[in-house]
Amino acid sequence: MLKFSREAVAIGDFSIRFYGMLIALGVLLGVLLARSREQRLGVRRDTSLDLALVCVPAAIVGSRLYYVAFSWEIYRDDLLKIFSLREGGMAIYGGVLAGILAGWIFCRVRKLPFWKLADLAAPSIPLGQAIGRWGNFLNQEAFGTRVGNPSLQWFPLSVYIESDGAWHLATFFYESVWCFLIVAFLLIFERRKKFRLTGDMFLWYVLLYALGRALIEGLRTDSLMVAGFRASQLVAAALFVLAGVVLLVRRKLRF
Repeated sequence: MLKFSREAVAIGDFSIRFYGMLIALGVLLGVLLARSREQRLGVRRDTSLDLALVCVPAAIVGSRLYYVAFSWEIYRDDLLKIFSLREGGMAIYGGVLAGILAGWIFCRVRKLPFWKLADLAAPSIPLGQAIGRWGNFLNQEAFGTRVGNPSLQWFPLSVYIESDGAWHLATFFYESVWCFLIVAFLLIFERRKKFRLTGDMFLWYVLLYALGRALIEGLRTDSLMVAGFRASQLVAAALFVLAGVVLLVRRKLRF
């Protein structure tokens, strides 16, 4: 018997969670977007698929390890729980960082220009993030602080969380919209040839995503913490500064 719910599609005892389906959809659309741009960037056909086969598994592992590292108290007494992905526990920054590292290794092994492939992946990454964030809506997670004012209790400004019985800021939605705007910005500027150097497109993705994430993370109630600070805000601030500095230095030295 086929039944449809907010959490999963179930056929008998077998179920597929919507969160996983949305991540898979985001990956698929990201690969298709990258493939459509291969010729424009002078990249060999199907490079996008080869890159995805390396980076996506690395991103999944990285997102899990990042979450485990900042939630060690949950796993230290039962290490096997680390491998129980169905219980949740993924952090997008870990996935992005691991994916970038895997992409760099891929380029070194294949002797391909890293900055060119980074530009190839640049709009695909936020596209996948924008779609994947809707899994948080279905899982009722990654929401913000409580909204007590009844006049503000409407979606998409806020979202009703059943487990808490209250309305909260819909921070997952804010980030999804921000990521879609990043995709649009990157593609429009690429069409208009606004990026001067190969790699600038990717660096602008890092800069813009870090800016949005730093602001939105401050509204959330489930942030991973380190030394009393929100881990994602620290990472976002570091990446924002790093991307900005690299953009300026590359423009001066043209590398």
